[in-house]
Amino acid sequence: MVPNTATAVAEAAGTGTAGATGAARTHVTEHAVVVDAPADTVYGLVADVSAWPQVFGPTIHVEVLEEHADEQLLRIWATANDQVRSWTSHRILDSRARTVSFRQVASAHPVASMGGKWLVEPNDDGGSRVVLLHDYTAVDDDPAAVELIERAVDRNSRAELTALRNAAERSGGAREDGGRTEAEDGGLRFTFSDSVDIVGSAEDVFAFLDRADLWPERLPHVARIDLEESPSDGGGSTVQRMDMDTRSPDGSLHNTMSVRVCFPDRSVIVYKQLRVPVVMSGHTGRWEIEPHGKGVRATSWHTVTLDPEGVRQLLGPDATLAEARAKVRQALGANSTTTLRHAKRFAEELHDRP
Repeated sequence: MVPNTATAVAEAAGTGTAGATGAARTHVTEHAVVVDAPADTVYGLVADVSAWPQVFGPTIHVEVLEEHADEQLLRIWATANDQVRSWTSHRILDSRARTVSFRQVASAHPVASMGGKWLVEPNDDGGSRVVLLHDYTAVDDDPAAVELIERAVDRNSRAELTALRNAAERSGGAREDGGRTEAEDGGLRFTFSDSVDIVGSAEDVFAFLDRADLWPERLPHVARIDLEESPSDGGGSTVQRMDMDTRSPDGSLHNTMSVRVCFPDRSVIVYKQLRVPVVMSGHTGRWEIEPHGKGVRATSWHTVTLDPEGVRQLLGPDATLAEARAKVRQALGANSTTTLRHAKRFAEELHDRP
């Protein structure tokens, strides 16, 4: 049985019931979904924060700041009401009970406090039921802020539960014949990288990658870009929203929308593509610059989750995931390699100047 919502939220929060006297009013929500996949599979997706940007649409990037036994301190960047927010969250994982309790340590305005709990329970038919609980307070109990938070929690909770169900069911549910599908064997998600060595400074390479607004002038495959940049809520980073048209080898244009989180002090840029091609259900990436030899090594990482229906739609009913992986690898790798080559030329020309 799923615990009473108010009781479960109070346990997750460590604070009594909602609306305590003398304190800001605590608002409580509950969202649930039935998943045609084993409870352990579903719980694994909730517990593995490294996969969240691939699984959950609103999640842009997650970093584990501290980890001890079953407790984690996370820094999370995610969209809420079409804005990118960042906060620090503490999690307690209980794999035996299949629950994850969470509480924001440092919330983003107008949230004063937020916490909750994931509960994953097995069903008699081999599937599972997932309940997502939230409790929150707004700064100064402002009614407009409460409404804003309520909308964001409702939208993100529904989106996350739908995405969790889709990811769990794609990754393979219970099979009566004991067999395994290609998806269950790990064929849907894959990661790859391309690197170049550069005789130049990390600062110059980062500047080239960071100034994406100049890419139409600098990169042959970028036809147009609209870029909006704003300081992040934390983590020493800036956030960029990109709307970009790229040219394919056949001359056709393809539009992508992405959010990037840039860390100049680490020479790292992470990103998530918000609008993906039909063959994908998720695409995240990372530009990384590290000292190497007499200069630096710049690396482009991609992690892609394929959509089996999209693969069949674009490549035909008999297309395999291996074929789709090869095509995606070639297309994304070609653009990344072109960008890295131009970043290399840019940085080395600056390095060679007297």
